[in-house]
This record gives sequence, C-alpha cells and structure tokens, in this order.
Amino acid sequence: MYTVTLQDYPQIPDDLRQQAERRYARALEKSLGGSEALALAYKAWNWAEESFGDLSEEEKTLALRWQRAALKAAQEGFSSLGQVDSAYFEVRLDR
Repeated sequence: MYTVTLQDYPQIPDDLRQQAERRYARALEKSLGGSEALALAYKAWNWAEESFGDLSEEEKTLALRWQRAALKAAQEGFSSLGQVDSAYFEVRLDR
C-alpha cells in the first residue's frame, strides 16, 4: 500500500485536499496497472533519482513509466483546484 498527500497547497479545505489526493492516486493506479505495479515503478524511479543512471533496462523502463504516470496524475489531481507552483503530490510507500 501507499499514501498520497498534497503538499504546499495554501489554505485548502480538508475535503478538497482529500478529493485531489484520491484523484491523483486513481490516475496513478490506472496508468501503472494497480498498487503493486505502482510500488515497483515508484521504487525504480526513486532508485534512478539516487543512482545517477546505473539501472537495468527494466528499471529504466519502470522509472520512465512512473515519471509519465506521475505527471498525468498531477494534472488529474489538480484538475479542479488549479495548480500552484510550489504544490506537489507526495507518495509514500507503506513498509
């Protein structure tokens, strides 16, 4: 499992924040094929960010899938809010 939180969005009611977080999560899962695939892609992307490109082809593919899915999900998440330059969605995998 994982948790999505909207960060650095100024003065937003809790219900609107939660709706945006759910839209983001749904869009990620739809793009990546469920929560297990989401976790694998997120880990590959995280590894890519930290390893400076020392990845297998499969890891590169997963990392790129994450990047595309996260951009699309952000558009969906912000769709009824309007995007704020400093705002972003944070994903945390449950351990």
